[in-house]
Formats: sequence, structure tokens, C-alpha cells
Amino acid sequence: MGWKESFAIQLLLGLVFVTSGLAINLIQLLTCLLWPINKQLYRRINTRLAYSLWSQLVMLLEWWSGTECTLFVDQSSTAEKLGKEHAIIILNHNYEIDFLCGWTMAERCGVLGSSKVLAKHELLKVPLIGWTWYFLEVVFCKRKWEEDRKAVTNGLNQLKDYPENMWVLLYCEGTRFTEKKHQISMEVADSKGLPRLKYHLLPRTKGFTTTLHCLRDTASAVYDVTLNFRDGQAPTLLDIVKGRKYKADMSLRRYPVEQIPEDEKECAEWLHRLYQEKDALQDQYVTTGRFPGNPVVLPRRPWSLLNFLFWAGLLLSPLVRLVVGVVTSGNPLLILGLLLLLVVAIISMNRLISVSEVKKTGSSYGVQESKKHT
Repeated sequence: MGWKESFAIQLLLGLVFVTSGLAINLIQLLTCLLWPINKQLYRRINTRLAYSLWSQLVMLLEWWSGTECTLFVDQSSTAEKLGKEHAIIILNHNYEIDFLCGWTMAERCGVLGSSKVLAKHELLKVPLIGWTWYFLEVVFCKRKWEEDRKAVTNGLNQLKDYPENMWVLLYCEGTRFTEKKHQISMEVADSKGLPRLKYHLLPRTKGFTTTLHCLRDTASAVYDVTLNFRDGQAPTLLDIVKGRKYKADMSLRRYPVEQIPEDEKECAEWLHRLYQEKDALQDQYVTTGRFPGNPVVLPRRPWSLLNFLFWAGLLLSPLVRLVVGVVTSGNPLLILGLLLLLVVAIISMNRLISVSEVKKTGSSYGVQESKKHT
């Protein structure tokens, strides 16, 4: 076992993330005073605060594990426009760290702090992650469209005047791929007369069509991203925390918004065709070991590493002195408080990791689908 896999190292990483995250959330809370005075200043500050937290996770992928990320683009101009426009990003949802690969691409394009998602409402209760998203104006969904329609529409309309280039990352499948969910999803596809998909779940069209409708005059393009890992690997967030290296490949295709139908039904049909193409791309990857197109490696930027080193330098030295002081004091209340802090850090990291685990991503997918086709 390498030193990166030791529990002590993982605990230190967790302490830096949790402690800095709580500090960032506190600062975000204080910035709410700016909202009625200068909304755009509030947004710019929170974009950078969110970056300071999210980039610590990106640092784990880029610098700690050294995982390589390669884009395969349909044309050279596609990569040149990344991060220079408002965009909607469609990602497949097959892996536990697919979100981290999406964030890494966002970081290298300079839009990590301003990236948005349509998040499950349950994530609002997740410490640090959900709280940061709340201050970042992320839209939370209960997965019941009758209840979500108004909240999603209002939330997206609020983003029309966002002051910095913004990505809205969408997992149109609604939940992470598992064999059980795939079986149920394909039964729904059969009932609707839609072609079966081999590597994806049937996309839920409401979130995409609503997002595009609300942001049509804001976003310039929709980017389709299809992720796979070389050698059939399926890394987990815990693997990344342990410093294990992987090679991620992402097919990237750009669609100008004006080329996508405005009519809701036609837009939904466009999305279904897109997922059939994504399925063909995955089939080609499995067969040939690569995606079509030209490989492009966006260079790592040093900011995620420097940000982590800043927080580690700021927090670890006082934490070490605190631990030594508490232990040597012999005060049972102080020692109990210290143990409580460690437990909170461990639980928070485990909670974050469990949110990404395929086997623990509970979803009613298929149950709702079987009752009512979306």
C-alpha cells in the first residue's frame, strides 16, 4: 500500500476539505447581504468561493492521482470555444467520478466556479456540496415534474443575466446507469417505440427542453460529452482519493443553439437522436479503444493545486498544534470535542464519497417511469 492510501493522509485531506468548506459556506452566508445591493457582485464573489471548494476535488483528480483527460473533438473550432461562451453541457452518467471529469474540463476552461447543474433536491442536505450550490443559485429538483416545473423555470430564468461565462451541466438520464435501471429504461423505450440503447438510459427530456427554452437567448451552444475510461476501468472517488491514476477519454461535439428545434416535441426528439449517437460512440470506443475525432489535451492549470496548498498551509499547522495541545492537556472535554471534530470530518468525506457511489445512488427510476412515461 502506497503512502497516499494511508488513512492518516486521507483524514488530513478530509480535514482540509471540510474545514475550508465550512469557512467558505460561512463567507457565502455573509455575502447574502450584497444580494439586494449588488446582485452581480454577489455572483462574482460566490463564483470564486465555489471555485475554492470545487477545485480541491479537481486537484485530487488532476494532481493527486495524476489522471489524464483527453478530449476527442469533431472539429478544431470546438475546443477553441470552450469556456468562452455560455453553454449547456450534456454528459453521460455511467461512472462514479463522471461529475469530477466534467468539473476538470470546466476548470481547465476557466468556468468551474460558474458551473451550474440541475441537482437532486436531496443534495441540498449534503454538507458543503449542497450548501455551496444553494448560494451559487443551482436549481434543485424533486424529480416530480408537476412540482418542479415552476421552480426549474424560475431558477433558470434567474440565470439569464449571469455576469460570467457559465456552463449548465446536465445528466439527461436523470440517474446513474446500472443494469437494473437500464433494463427498466429499455422496457419504457419499447413501450414508446424508441430504439433501444446499449450504454445509456433513456434520456428524460423535460429537464433539457426546459433548460434550453429558458436559456436559448443566453447560451450559444450545447456541448455533448461522452465519457469512457481506457482498459475498461471504472474508477471510484475513493480510488482517486487513494491516488490511483486513470486515463479518461471524452468525445466532445458542439451544436449551436440555433440548430436545435425550438418546438418542445421536436427538441425532445432531437435529444433522443443525440443519445442514439452517443450509444454508437460508446460502441465504437468499446470496439476500437478510442473515440472518433482529433485528440486534444487541455493543459492543467496550477490554480487548483495552489488553492489546495493555500488551505492546507492555512489549516493544517493550526490543526496539528490544536491536536497536540488538546491531547497533552488531558482535559476530557477538549479531547471529546476533538474526537467529535474528527468524526464530523470522516462522516462528511464518507457522505461525499457515498453520494458518488453507483451502488448507493438510490433512485426511484423505473418506478415512476412505469407509472407515468415522461
